[in-house]
Amino acid sequence: MSATNPVEMCRALGAKFATRADTHDRDGSFAFENVADLDAVGLGALTIPISEGGLGAGVLQTVKALEEISIGDASTGLGCAMQWYATGNLAMQNVWSAAHFSALCKEIVKNNAWVNNVASEPDMGSPSRGGLPSTLAVPVSGGYLITGRKSWVTWAPALTYFILWARLGEQTGVFCVRRDAPGVRLHDNWKDALALRASGSCDVELTEVFVPNEWLVEVREAGKTNTGTLPSGWSTCAFAATYLGIGVSALNCLAAYAHQRIPTALGKPIASLAHIQRIIGQMDVTLRAARSVLHSAAKRWDDDADARPNMSAELAAAKYLCTNASVVSTDLALRAAGASGLDRRLPLERLLRDARAGLMHPPQDEVALEGMGRAVLDSVKQWRS
Repeated sequence: MSATNPVEMCRALGAKFATRADTHDRDGSFAFENVADLDAVGLGALTIPISEGGLGAGVLQTVKALEEISIGDASTGLGCAMQWYATGNLAMQNVWSAAHFSALCKEIVKNNAWVNNVASEPDMGSPSRGGLPSTLAVPVSGGYLITGRKSWVTWAPALTYFILWARLGEQTGVFCVRRDAPGVRLHDNWKDALALRASGSCDVELTEVFVPNEWLVEVREAGKTNTGTLPSGWSTCAFAATYLGIGVSALNCLAAYAHQRIPTALGKPIASLAHIQRIIGQMDVTLRAARSVLHSAAKRWDDDADARPNMSAELAAAKYLCTNASVVSTDLALRAAGASGLDRRLPLERLLRDARAGLMHPPQDEVALEGMGRAVLDSVKQWRS
């Protein structure tokens, strides 16, 4: 595994992925070559503990790495986010047995395995709202037969394992299911979606897929949506960083275009115009503020274990600010570029579309704002005159 700083590796890879992003967006194709580049430097193991052979990154280093990847290609960034937050969270919360977790780490470190939590369903939607899955796990001799359909399985074409939620009686069982197991079928129904067309966010259909007993890794009570007892620090920060990268990409694109665009009536680059400078300044300060809140929350999560149980509002604020900063910045960039922004020779129209996906990841805006509001109300009980 390379000894180079992971954030520097992700910066270099992000620049490489950017050269392919438009083609994959146009085709709705999956960037297998990006996966190969990540595997070549062992970045799948970014958040695997050092004791298990990984790089041992914390949340702050992970969000910095994700921003760099996503500046180049957020479809790839989101795939990385899914693995990195899942393994980072498992390492921290110890909800799996040591044997199960070590086996998964070995697959990632030695065999470049990729994993994702597979929970959302067509009828249930996101499990963040609660409820039991309709996917069923039926006990049989030596294991379980799983039947059902899952939605929005990011990076499905590249995954080795699904960390899959299925109904087990009146509880939720969490299983490790091999993607190549008999009875697993991918439905490539994402390639013409509005956003992140290259993310391979397929539906996954399972028909009596056998999973041995030893790969039932967790059992949760009905309505419990997160692993362990802590807020979803890893996933919330990972999603925030991915979409922050899209906003930064729009800022960089508009700035470069402003230097290159020389209208004949003006005779000099539009970068010299005050209103273009104001727009770029507005984008920059919006993204800076969001990044500052995200990095502050990530650092606190890494450094202060005692604070983690009470960080829900702080984490929600980081995700809310980053995803909305991306939406605002991509909109401003497209407005400033004018009709040229609608042309696919610039990536701005793709970035505008990709940014919208961030609003769908938990915590969604209304949930985030409600949580932040409750935190303020709980802390301020009386006006001090």
